[in-house]
Amino acid sequence: MGTTKYLGARTTLAAAVILAVIFVVLVAHIESAEAAYPGANGKIVFESNRTTGTGVDNPTGDLEIFTMNKDGTGVTQLTFNTAIDISPSFSDDGSAIVFASDRVGNFEIYVMDSDGTDQGRMTFNTVFDDHPTISPNGTTIAYESERNSNLEIIVQAGIFEGNLSNNSAADYSPTFSPDGTKIAFTSDRDGGNAEVYVMDTNEATNDATNLSNNPAQDLFPDWSPSGQRIAFMSNRSGNYEIHVMNSLDGSSQKRLTKNAAVDIYPAWSPDGKKIAFTSGRGGGDEEIYTMKAKPEGSKNRPKNLTKNDDVSDIQPDWQPLVN
Repeated sequence: MGTTKYLGARTTLAAAVILAVIFVVLVAHIESAEAAYPGANGKIVFESNRTTGTGVDNPTGDLEIFTMNKDGTGVTQLTFNTAIDISPSFSDDGSAIVFASDRVGNFEIYVMDSDGTDQGRMTFNTVFDDHPTISPNGTTIAYESERNSNLEIIVQAGIFEGNLSNNSAADYSPTFSPDGTKIAFTSDRDGGNAEVYVMDTNEATNDATNLSNNPAQDLFPDWSPSGQRIAFMSNRSGNYEIHVMNSLDGSSQKRLTKNAAVDIYPAWSPDGKKIAFTSGRGGGDEEIYTMKAKPEGSKNRPKNLTKNDDVSDIQPDWQPLVN
């Protein structure tokens, strides 16, 4: 059953029914997702405001969702509208993509097949929803939402949802651990300074552990496929760079990139050997790069995959290829 025919719903009851149907479809796609990691490296999904190129149909130059092969070839546009489509994230078996879009007037969470078909709306409210992520077992999504006049981490399974962070600070950019028991996220609850926190997924409290614990801004975490490390962006060296740390206690924090331009939005490859990220090192425009998951040096030079001047190619996520 497709999801696109449900996009015009308006009533609360209809919205509840639609959410239930969409989650049946979603779980059908990814019911074996617990075995997704480690996996082979598939395509990379990202957002871009490009207007030209093979297969590109984006005359208004708004942000749309694209995929490309892991070497940067085969760029394919997945969303086609005059709205803004952002923050794509693959399911753990690579068959579905969740993303945010303002196509109904405010940002809501949507899901589609990995080829862009069967696009369906998953959230129905009047507040800002962004940065969705799918749990490893495929039954739950987590996302940031502007509830109670500040950003909170919301978890949603079918028609049921809960505020997991429940804090007066801004809590955002959630990502599930590979075993699904924890969520890493960004919060400014430590005196207004952005830090990377981890909390359990099985209790709606504000009990969370500060892992990065640094005077700088530490944001947008992403778990390694093994679950042992977390990549994140930090400006502790004067500009934003990609860092990693142990996921258990935040120890062994190391910088992976060293460049005068910003390096942001890290995303681990399914095999755990590489990290995709966004960088302005190409001369001011933002591009998608990949690098080995170790400190940058003469034998680890990041590779520019998009090579698209004067446009923004940002927020990559990597598709797992699972048997």
